[in-house]
Amino acid sequence: MNAQTAAKHATSPETPVLTPELPQARPETLGLSSNRLQIMSDAFRREIDKGTTPGVTMLVSRRGQIGYFEAFGKQTPDGGAAMTRDSLFRIFSMTKPIVSLGIMQLVEDGYILLNDPLAKYIPEFADTKVGVERNGALELALPLRPITIQDLLRHTSGISYEITGNGMVQRMYQKSNLRNRDITNEEHAKIVAALPLICQPGSEWNYSRSTDILGRVIEVVSGKSLGSYLTERILAPLQMAETGFHTAGANKDRIAQPFPTDPWTGDKVALFDPLEIPKMESGGGGLVSKTMDYARFCQMLLNGGTLDGNRVIGSRTLHLMASNHLSPNVKLETHLVPPGHSFGLGFAVRTDDGHAPYAGSKGQFFWSGVAGTFFWIDPQEELFAVFMSQGPGQREYFRTLIRSLVYAAVED
Repeated sequence: MNAQTAAKHATSPETPVLTPELPQARPETLGLSSNRLQIMSDAFRREIDKGTTPGVTMLVSRRGQIGYFEAFGKQTPDGGAAMTRDSLFRIFSMTKPIVSLGIMQLVEDGYILLNDPLAKYIPEFADTKVGVERNGALELALPLRPITIQDLLRHTSGISYEITGNGMVQRMYQKSNLRNRDITNEEHAKIVAALPLICQPGSEWNYSRSTDILGRVIEVVSGKSLGSYLTERILAPLQMAETGFHTAGANKDRIAQPFPTDPWTGDKVALFDPLEIPKMESGGGGLVSKTMDYARFCQMLLNGGTLDGNRVIGSRTLHLMASNHLSPNVKLETHLVPPGHSFGLGFAVRTDDGHAPYAGSKGQFFWSGVAGTFFWIDPQEELFAVFMSQGPGQREYFRTLIRSLVYAAVED
C-alpha cells in the first residue's frame, strides 16, 4: 500500500485496512533469549492472575525484526474476549511524540523556528501572565520572556495540567472547561492562554497541555485539522492504518477496557469512549491505536526517520529531538522523568547508564500514556519495545517491570 492509498483509507475509518506487519525472526537470531522471553510471559500471566490488569500486549523488536509479540489475558474485565495483538487502546500521552514529530516536520519545511514565540501563531498568548502564590493569594506577574515553540516541546512553557498537583494555578485548570472533548482545538488554546502560567517560561519542567497547544499550532500553520495533518504526513506514510482520534463502530468489540475500579485503590476508573468523534483532537492525549501501528512508528524512529522507503523526518532532526534540552538551571522535580534522565523535544531521554532503578542505555528515549501504555527506543541496542494495557493505577509499576524483563532477555 503506498502513502496515497493509505491516506485515503486512514481518513475513511469505516473501511477496514490491515496494518502491514513488521518482519519477525527467531529471538536467538536477534540476540534475544527465548528462555528469558518465556520468563517475561510468565510474569505477565502472574500479574493477570493476581488481578493487576485484565490483559496486556507486549512487542520487542531488535535489529529491524520482531523477536517477541504476544497478547495475554482479557480485552475486557468482564471475562469476555481474549486480548489480541489487534486490540485497540487509548494511548493518551503516547500521542505527544507523534504530534511533536509533526511540529518538527514543519520546522524542517521552514514554516516554524524553534525559538519562535508561541504568540506568533496563537496571538492570545501575548497577554498570558505568570501566577505567583504569595501569602495565600495568587498574584499575576509579567513573563520575563515569551513562550517559544521549543518550550512547548520540552515542557518548559509554564503551561500546566490539572492532574499534576493542587496549586492555585492547577486548581484554576481543574475548574475550567479544558477536559471537554466538545470544544475545538482553537477554543481549548484560548482557554489555556487566559489562565496564568505556573512559572516563568524556561525556568521549570512541568508536564502540561503544551503538546495540545502544539496541535493547534500545526492547525494554524498547515491550514488543516490536526487529524488530517497527522494522517497525511505521519500515519499514512507509516501505514498506521488504525491510529486516529476515534475508531469506527465496527471496532467496538476490539477496544481494550480497564477494570471499572482500580484493583489497588478501589477508585473508579473512567476513560474516554474511542467510538465518539471529538471536536477537540487532543495533541496531548487523544489518539487510539494498536500495538503494531505504534511499533511501525517506533521502527521509523529507530531507523532514523524512515520506514519502508518513506522518510517522515530527517535523521539529524530526530537526533535533536532525542537529545537533552534541559539546562542544569531548569528545575526538574518529577517522578515522570526518572533519575539518570532528562527531556528532549517530545521524549524523555536517558543521560546516564546508572541512577535509574532499571537497566537501559544512554541515548534511550521514550514516553508513555496515563492509561497504561508505554514504549521506548534504545538506539545503542538497536531495540524498541511497545507495551499496551488499560490500567492507569498500575502504569508506573509496569513501566519498571517490563524494562527489567526485556533487558534480561538481551544476550549479546
